[in-house]
Amino acid sequence: MGSNLYDKVHIRHLKKLGDLVPDVHKAHQGFAEAVMKDGVLSVKEKELIAVAVAHSTECPFCIDSHTKGAKKAGASLEELAEAVYVTASIEAGGAFAHSANMHNALDEAADDALYRRSSMEHMKKLRQHAPEPFDAMMRFFQTATAEGKLSVKLKELIAVAVAHTTECPYCIDIHSKAARKAGASDAELAEAILVTAYLRSGGAWAHMALMIQAYGEE
Repeated sequence: MGSNLYDKVHIRHLKKLGDLVPDVHKAHQGFAEAVMKDGVLSVKEKELIAVAVAHSTECPFCIDSHTKGAKKAGASLEELAEAVYVTASIEAGGAFAHSANMHNALDEAADDALYRRSSMEHMKKLRQHAPEPFDAMMRFFQTATAEGKLSVKLKELIAVAVAHTTECPYCIDIHSKAARKAGASDAELAEAILVTAYLRSGGAWAHMALMIQAYGEE
């Protein structure tokens, strides 16, 4: 029994899935291949989205695999860093956005609808009580999604993908609109979401390596 749960050697166990559950394994592989091939988004763009989402799902196997995939597709380390900073901004933004629910919870007159668009107005109340960190947070959000090595459009597509990972409806609303404003098409948004779906399934798939390893240990 090894002490390192995330030893890359455990990945070898995934080869057994073709024998253990051949039909679903084949279907999942087909899903992966269809999602990650060139479409309206390039392989490079999809791999950048995949790396960003993998930092949200926190799957080290996915980070390793898709970082290498992004590099092979031509992504630079600067581009990868920008992509992951978008993830960091959406993770922070999810906590910020859900402060609207906190304010609703403290309002005895609030109705039972937890996710009204109008509730987003409550987010501004954080600034009243913590102006300096609030302003610093907003500067971070603006800088993370600004034009850089990656375009604003790709950053907003990454933001939408990560928002579907964090399951923040406010973030989905805000960044879907921002992506559209930046020129993203319905097809590009669809492909970004399918990369997200694949990465979320891929995290569970990759961690079966640890399940198989654990099952074989005494």
